[in-house]
Amino acid sequence: MEHYSQTAPVASGQSQAGGNTGPLVIVTILFFMWGLLTSLNDVLIPHLKAVYTLTYVQAMLVQFCFFGAYFIVSLPAGMLIKKIGYQNGAVAGLTIAAAGCALFYPAATSGYTLFLIAFFVLAGGITILQVAANPYVAILGDARTASSRLTLTQAFNSLGTTVAPTLGGILILAGGVLSSADLAKLTTEQLAAYHHAQAASVQGPYLALAGALLVLAILFSLARLPKIIDTAAGGAQGGFSEVLKHRHLALGVVAIFLYVGGEVSIGSFLINFMGDAHVAGLSAADAAPYVSYYWGGAMVGRFIGFAVMRTISPGKALAFNAAAVIVLVLVAIFSGGALAMWSLLAVGLFNSIMFPTIFSMALNKLGPLTGQGSGLLCMAIVGGALVPFAQGLLADNISLQLSFLVPAACYLFILYFGVKYANMYTEE
Repeated sequence: MEHYSQTAPVASGQSQAGGNTGPLVIVTILFFMWGLLTSLNDVLIPHLKAVYTLTYVQAMLVQFCFFGAYFIVSLPAGMLIKKIGYQNGAVAGLTIAAAGCALFYPAATSGYTLFLIAFFVLAGGITILQVAANPYVAILGDARTASSRLTLTQAFNSLGTTVAPTLGGILILAGGVLSSADLAKLTTEQLAAYHHAQAASVQGPYLALAGALLVLAILFSLARLPKIIDTAAGGAQGGFSEVLKHRHLALGVVAIFLYVGGEVSIGSFLINFMGDAHVAGLSAADAAPYVSYYWGGAMVGRFIGFAVMRTISPGKALAFNAAAVIVLVLVAIFSGGALAMWSLLAVGLFNSIMFPTIFSMALNKLGPLTGQGSGLLCMAIVGGALVPFAQGLLADNISLQLSFLVPAACYLFILYFGVKYANMYTEE
């Protein structure tokens, strides 16, 4: 998933082109880490579900806490950045995210609740980091090549989401999880020891991530970066109620909410879906590498979309992709075996352009209200917390396969949004 700042900063720029390489490398690594940390949830959800014998709804509390942090921390993050500055804000975000990763160590011996707290702290740090670090992509170099730099950093974000499931499968799921029948045969002491061992498998990887984030925090604090002035602080006019009077922005907020919800929901349930005997019957460890195809498809699709949308309007491309996703999800619901599995994995390819396309269409012609509009769109990422929760309810009460009707319904609205504004830019 791409990451956008909710403010509209500009450089007070004294950075020479030759001195930008180091800082740009650091920022690019940040994008990679965001993708990695977000996509690792798709591996941890089925793992924690099996370890703590959770229902689907209980397992989806991971995404509820993770993406709920975007909604809760987004506005305070903006206020913090205005107070301490963008560079210090990025360092603070990295440090808080590292603390969230470190919390996984005691969580392994304390239980599921502390895991949820750790996810919230981690995501809170990432939210602060996003608001602070995104502007540097635009200002670290010639303004004329800003778009190419953003494409590069987002490609590394996608690389993070692509490698995380495979990496997580190797480091976290390799030990395998016992079936409910096998668990029933264990004594109380054996069961406690088993739960401890399984939960502890996340300790090493997340301690390593905490260390990596702290190293990045040190590098970012030492980097010579240009100052950034936040134009939204003095130039914005009107509040959220004013900006919501623009219908395309209001519908765009709903579309972002449903898109992020649908994308995250599908990713969250993929491993369990492929573990279904009617689909592929794969173990969690065997299924995890396939999740990389889901996120890798988004990386490939982004470059295809970049080329296609030079000749086709963004709205038409969005509508086509949404329609393709709906068809693929319905095939996954009403078929079985390899067809169902690959249909769902192929959704990632068509997800690729959706977030930036909806985002840019929603902000079209907002002028001085762009800052507030961007803030609302960032807050709408909370869809990643709520939609998986709704799918979990359906999975618990009907069936896992039919629960994918929830994300299918989300993409139906995105199809409507794309069709409604298919000629948005040609009408200007």
